[in-house]
Amino acid sequence: MSEENIGGEEGLIEERRKKLEILRSNKKAYVNDFSKEHYAEDIHKKNKSFSKEELVEKNIDNISVAGRIVLMRVMGNASFATVRDSSGDIQIYVSKNTVDEDLYNDFKTWDLGDIIGVKGKLFKTRTDELTIEANHVVLITKSIRPMPDKFKGLSDIETRYRQRYLDLMSNDESKSVFINRTKIIESVRDSLKKRNFIEVETPMMHPIPGGAVARPFVTKHNALDRELFLRIAPELYLKRLLVGGFERVFEINRSFRNEGLSTRHNPEFTMLEYYEAFTSLEKTIEFTENMIKSASEEVNNSLKIMWGDDEIDLSNFRKSNLSDLVLEENKNLTQGDIDKLDGKELLELFESSVEDKLIQPTFVIGYPVEVSPLSRRNNDNPNIADRFELFIGGKEIANGFCELNDPDDQAERFKEQVKAKDTGDKEAMSYDEDYITALEHGMPPAVGVGIGVDRLVMLITNQTSIRDVLLFPQLKS
Repeated sequence: MSEENIGGEEGLIEERRKKLEILRSNKKAYVNDFSKEHYAEDIHKKNKSFSKEELVEKNIDNISVAGRIVLMRVMGNASFATVRDSSGDIQIYVSKNTVDEDLYNDFKTWDLGDIIGVKGKLFKTRTDELTIEANHVVLITKSIRPMPDKFKGLSDIETRYRQRYLDLMSNDESKSVFINRTKIIESVRDSLKKRNFIEVETPMMHPIPGGAVARPFVTKHNALDRELFLRIAPELYLKRLLVGGFERVFEINRSFRNEGLSTRHNPEFTMLEYYEAFTSLEKTIEFTENMIKSASEEVNNSLKIMWGDDEIDLSNFRKSNLSDLVLEENKNLTQGDIDKLDGKELLELFESSVEDKLIQPTFVIGYPVEVSPLSRRNNDNPNIADRFELFIGGKEIANGFCELNDPDDQAERFKEQVKAKDTGDKEAMSYDEDYITALEHGMPPAVGVGIGVDRLVMLITNQTSIRDVLLFPQLKS
């Protein structure tokens, strides 16, 4: 009986469970003795150029694949099916002439979504489709629930996020995004390693939240009977490593911020942070630019990418002063008006009037010290931090600065953050006495950069929601 003749999803599930019970009774349910030797993509790459006659002559009969049935054309004495593995699709041909008749009859009852193993030889059909003529097939895993509709896919976006496995099963574009995410991270890691950075791992549970201005998640260590905080950034631990003598370090890992959900924010996100001693802000800006270019070329083979309706040219990064950008977008203001603003007011004006207009790659410099509690003061203007932020597509992609290595200056800035916290600022930093002690031992001059990996992936893969680049995004109940 075909699935089309069975009423509703519950009817399909009931029918498949009956088939599963038969498999259980014959001890053929969920077998684990099939050896997969080949992948669909590799089979196509190695053999697609051969003609029908050449394949017959080569007699390639040792092919072994496994995957999910995504298409079936069942006929009397012979049937075709399409099997999908992690690399792609391959067609199989099963007939009474090549497998036992009882096995063939069993095969005809298998369903879309079932995971099977196939062994056989390669040939090409009359339409020149590379196909495996099976001499052995085995049902490895019975799929109880039906796959999403082949043509409609997952129309409900909530289901795509909550049941990502169904999205990946039915949506090649979504699957491609996550494959490209891995390529981007590998490219970034490769750029860092070529510059002799060492990859490290630092704690995710902190006794004191620090390294960024954000509200932390709080947890409890029962054995120690103490509060701990999920890290909002790895910064202060990575800079302790600079004190210890590691001159180039980086970490790619999760950070957590107790914020709202949006298309740009997820409370759990992937951060890249890297620190280099004895370098300049200018050299770090150049390295950051080149690293992003390499990642884009790895995925897109181009430095011109689309972000929504905007074409972004990653071959042309500019550098602009924060106050100059504010003046450009606020024609009613003068430099005198800007000078009267405190650091927080200036930043708020920048964020509200400028940030989302920075579509083309722009390194913004000239941040006030008041909003840069971990940055070194500029030698020429102590009110300005040696800091940059990179904006592309109207979003912050990277934040970097010359690290503050003066322990007394850092202690004073921590105290200012504590005052802000005491007056109700839930995102202000705490006083980290151990970090001050580390600085008193001497930290070399260094530049550090943080990049939101999820946002970088969004940019390079042209995805407008962070949920589309996270396999399992946080969602409302």
